[in-house]
Amino acid sequence: MIGNTELKIAKLYDMLPAKAGESCDGRTAADNATVRKKIKLTMSYPMSSGLNFDQILRVLDSLQVCAKHNVATAVNWEPGQDIIIPTSVSDERAKQKFPGFKTVKPYLRVAAHPETEKVAKSA
Repeated sequence: MIGNTELKIAKLYDMLPAKAGESCDGRTAADNATVRKKIKLTMSYPMSSGLNFDQILRVLDSLQVCAKHNVATAVNWEPGQDIIIPTSVSDERAKQKFPGFKTVKPYLRVAAHPETEKVAKSA
């Protein structure tokens, strides 16, 4: 959480329009709704450890697929592998969006990667 009473940070990251004013005074929660963005990933490595670039690419691919299709991915998931249907998606909606999904446990449903399905259908 960042104290941003002068709105400088929100404007710097294009979370508020320039005309939003110069202060948080008098602003309502609705006025600030665009500022409530979520950080999806932070990674910190000590200089002595080095970066695992493959892991960075994997997590970026996962974040993009999850955001685009409202799905989740398993640990060590790789692009093209099955996805997880979140419990926030009803079975009825899952049947429409992911035909042929498998229920592994009442809380765990898996389906083919949505973009893999598109490629298979267009081929």
